[in-house]
Amino acid sequence: MRDHSSGEAFPSQQNIMELATGFQRSRVLLSAFELGIFTSLGDESCTSSEVAADLDIDARATDRLMNALCALGLLEKNSGRFSNKSGAARFLVQGKPEFMGNLMHSVHLWDTWSTLSDAVRHGSSVIKKEVSEREDTWLDAFIAAMHWRGAKQAEQIVSLLDLSGVNRVLDVGGGSGAYAMAFARAKPELRAVIFDLPNVVPLTNGYVEREGLTNRVQTVVGNYKTKMIGGGFDLVFLSAIIHSNSPDENRALLKKCVAALNPRGQVVVLDFIMDGERTNPSFGTFFALNMLVGTEAGDTFTEAEVRSWMQEAGLSSIERKDTSLGTTMIIGKM
Repeated sequence: MRDHSSGEAFPSQQNIMELATGFQRSRVLLSAFELGIFTSLGDESCTSSEVAADLDIDARATDRLMNALCALGLLEKNSGRFSNKSGAARFLVQGKPEFMGNLMHSVHLWDTWSTLSDAVRHGSSVIKKEVSEREDTWLDAFIAAMHWRGAKQAEQIVSLLDLSGVNRVLDVGGGSGAYAMAFARAKPELRAVIFDLPNVVPLTNGYVEREGLTNRVQTVVGNYKTKMIGGGFDLVFLSAIIHSNSPDENRALLKKCVAALNPRGQVVVLDFIMDGERTNPSFGTFFALNMLVGTEAGDTFTEAEVRSWMQEAGLSSIERKDTSLGTTMIIGKM
């Protein structure tokens, strides 16, 4: 049966049930990751009892979980012994080069997304916890997830920007420093400053030290909601920042960013930018809900909204650059 007004097929009962029970598959993967099932197996073939003993968890329950992982195509089972299939061995075993450590953040998102109904009733997060108040395990996983994503795309993002005349960059809320380090690599004489919260900066320093860029990438502790670092910057970079704030907070933030610029400087906003109806890109519709359950007033925003904030802050020559990664840059210049 079709909806003749749109030309699209109605969802079937089967489609709806698949949507309704999709959480079961997600929970199986996340629990297995959280418990360390894939890492325990590694490149070996083991019984579920051996894995359970290694992880100090219940043997029967572990067996049932691993059977479900076989049904998902992540493990295989032969004569009672389990082993990781190629994708699981490549991406889900800690210590492997392509390990998806970012999934631990998804484990934590399960808790916040479980409050979605209450968040919709109340209009904002019912968790009421700022990043500065989060426990270490949550924060480590969050920064690792942001680094996993940022490290994969930072070089491409930076290559889309005009860095002529840019010698000093301020990365606001820079997290792991993935983008600040990409700026430094793109131009030898460039220096970058990462401005982030007191509980984030020690983690940032660790990432920068591992990349050997401490002589060119500096960290400064602060909270952009209460104050901003001084001036002298040619470019201020805001990656995945505006979606954590309310419109008024973004207006105030962009004014602070402009105040930190040298003449002819630029502010770059990188985020999930929505169309006028707020239904595309599709990922952004879900991310708006992620901000609803996880922040006081965060959201995804349209190009028109970001442009208006930039204009109010005194920026002009505003341009949009879409990336191949599902994100968009809005660039405003002095």
